[in-house]
Amino acid sequence: MMVESDSVKIQVKDTGCGIPAADLPHVFRTFLSRDRQQDSSHGGLGLAIAKRILDLHGSTIRVDSTPENGVTFTFCLPQTQ
Repeated sequence: MMVESDSVKIQVKDTGCGIPAADLPHVFRTFLSRDRQQDSSHGGLGLAIAKRILDLHGSTIRVDSTPENGVTFTFCLPQTQ
């Protein structure tokens, strides 16, 4: 976590297989699932809901991925007075 003058930046990283570059623009869409073997009970809503909540609070979320080196999600949360 980093504190900047007007916001707090939080990064969440993993070391998995990453997200293909072609899918990155779509990761915050509802019901997006690239895993064909995935249990159908998972709705594909998690990232879409997280982004919507952050948007409503004036925050941002960014995703960066390198194939075979994982994914980093960066949240920038505004500081309140």
